[in-house]
Amino acid sequence: MNVFITGTDTGVGKTRTTRLLLEALRTEGRDAVGYKPVSAGDRDDAMLLAEVSGDEPLDAINPVHFQSAVAPYVAAMLENTSLDPQVLISGYQALAARRELVLVEGAGGWEVPLAPGYRISDLAADLGLPVIIVAANKLGVLNHVLLTVNAIRAKGLTCAGIVLNQLGDELDTAMITNKGVIEDLTGVPLLTHIIHDQDFLDLEDFPVLSEN
Repeated sequence: MNVFITGTDTGVGKTRTTRLLLEALRTEGRDAVGYKPVSAGDRDDAMLLAEVSGDEPLDAINPVHFQSAVAPYVAAMLENTSLDPQVLISGYQALAARRELVLVEGAGGWEVPLAPGYRISDLAADLGLPVIIVAANKLGVLNHVLLTVNAIRAKGLTCAGIVLNQLGDELDTAMITNKGVIEDLTGVPLLTHIIHDQDFLDLEDFPVLSEN
């Protein structure tokens, strides 16, 4: 099943998680591609997804790009243009029509504004996909994940699981204990804990990707 991958913030590891999942899926022979509907600043994340998405052109993987490294809503104003949400939806639909599996990676966190009255959460709702949350494992992540889970449910969407991503080698008490309580607090499965510099994911930890 196609999924929407969101984060509790920017820089928490959405692209890393999406790329590792795509590599694992394609190694198993699945026709999987990444989709980065909108990017702002550099285009590195979209290019990383394109590199592991077969022969799809970059503009199909990332149909909207802004030069300014700010929220897309603000970037559009700075660049004297506007973002049409239908372009993002149509780009997804085109990929989904010709590929077996599409992993959609959001921009920043769940409520990042894309256009007037339209946010990442609205795009996810329009696509109607189950959502995987990627969160940096650190002090404060329980609050961030709980807020994001509640917001996903408020949109009528299913939160299919949580990925805790380790941004550094060192572990403190919060990082160690987060893994043990996050499922009980959220009612959402902890799919995996990615350790620092880990370069693979086990697809058995992501049953949603095998659902029809």
